[in-house]
Amino acid sequence: MTIATTIRLLLCTAILAVPAAARSGEPDARHAHAVMVRGDRAMGFSHAKTLHHFRLLPDGGAIEVTANDAADTASRNAIRAHLGLIAERFAAGDFAMPMFVHGIAPPGVPEMQSLRGKIHYAYEPAENGGRVRISTRNARALVAIHDFLRFQIRDHGTGDALEVLEQPMR
Repeated sequence: MTIATTIRLLLCTAILAVPAAARSGEPDARHAHAVMVRGDRAMGFSHAKTLHHFRLLPDGGAIEVTANDAADTASRNAIRAHLGLIAERFAAGDFAMPMFVHGIAPPGVPEMQSLRGKIHYAYEPAENGGRVRISTRNARALVAIHDFLRFQIRDHGTGDALEVLEQPMR
């Protein structure tokens, strides 16, 4: 076996080990740290300086990110740029970023890709950050969106509700 083959084998083993932690329920500390490190690199802002929330709503849900410090305009601007890009990419069926951050395709992604014409993604600026509202009238797409957001809640360890919130977005 060549050195290059050995390195590839070790890398594949390491990559496959991380998703196993994510599928076992609550992420372990190593997996949570890996998600944070990859997330910081992919998103362009620090998880330590920001707050993430994932909301399940009757017509879909929301991804919300805000800067912890109102004076941190660099994080706020990076959040807004990232979420605007996410809304565009998800609408095009491109979920490469969450796949990179989490090390696997999150649940719901294949369905969200195949039903992308039935799902609406809208970026909205918010105080100190922004949100991506995800909405649909399609029952299968709604289940996929909720599966995707529940995974995000668990894997990011946000503590957000895993049930559908009946309150409208503010």
